[in-house]
Amino acid sequence: MRKKILISTGGSGGHVVPATIFYDHLKDNFEVYITSDKRGVQFLNKEKYNIKIINTPKLSKFFFLLPFQIFLILYLTIKSFFFLKSKKIDVLISTGGYMSLPLCIASKILNIDIFLFEPNIVLGRVNKLFLSFCKKIFCYSDKIKNFPIKSINKISIIEALLRKEFYSIKLSEEINKKINLLIIGGSQGAEIFDTVVQNSIIKLSKKYELKIFQQTNSKNYKKLKNFYTKNNIENELFEFNENILKLMSQTNLCITRAGASTLAELTFLNIPYLAIPLSFSKDNHQFENALFYESQGLSWLLNQNELNDNTLINKLTNIIENKDDYLVKKKNMKKFRYQNTWNNINQKIINIINEN
Repeated sequence: MRKKILISTGGSGGHVVPATIFYDHLKDNFEVYITSDKRGVQFLNKEKYNIKIINTPKLSKFFFLLPFQIFLILYLTIKSFFFLKSKKIDVLISTGGYMSLPLCIASKILNIDIFLFEPNIVLGRVNKLFLSFCKKIFCYSDKIKNFPIKSINKISIIEALLRKEFYSIKLSEEINKKINLLIIGGSQGAEIFDTVVQNSIIKLSKKYELKIFQQTNSKNYKKLKNFYTKNNIENELFEFNENILKLMSQTNLCITRAGASTLAELTFLNIPYLAIPLSFSKDNHQFENALFYESQGLSWLLNQNELNDNTLINKLTNIIENKDDYLVKKKNMKKFRYQNTWNNINQKIINIINEN
């Protein structure tokens, strides 16, 4: 009889996309389900996945709401308890975040094997809370900040989780005559990229042959499109939930936030990038992610509080003109990704789950 596995996710694409990759790795060997809050469902194909909505609220900073939130989490824990029991779940894989809280509590009560996932270089708060109860925690590195030394043996290092289609895509070309610049802000968007970078893009377009591939949202789409049209800058705009893999494979330089999934994808696709971390991410994990990849010689880093027209144009110009450094980044990326194959990750995840 096959084990039944529940993958808990929700919130942003940074949580949901890895959950779908776990699902695809496990679906042929186990009976697999996914739970998500209402925010996360927008990133899920309802026809492809067995989805159950458990809509855990984002915890408010307002003290007077605390009793209501505690009551709601208690209610959702009871709901999770009966869901886990009715489906006879054997294993819970939590992709982190407050969305997984009720399911982790219910799994602990039911003595269900808990596996955690931490793609960031800083241990998340919910993961830290349940670390002592889990069997293993899947990580991309054993140098996780805030990780308790007593639990270090629970780390199982895997290569970065990538959607299966990434393994069949052609790697990006280097900068030759034309700069195909990708600008992405993740599922939560980066409106600052829709505004602050504009003057730098105009200056850049006057020095180099340039095409922009930019992620934006429906609210800013028309305004941004008009800006590029007015300034005769070739462009393709897209939203997060579109299939951006084809666009990514056409680019040779990127400006990006520093979500773990995005940095892993860019590194695998051999696209050198300038990371501008989200300045208010929890525990400053985006900065730590960007710093880790920069320390491996894979990217460049610019703090958001340093971001203005002059610093950005100077940084981009230096990257474009300093061809040797650019090529070193691409060479380092190829070395960094060489063990990342679908089969390697697939076998490792299955083995870890089966041996526990």
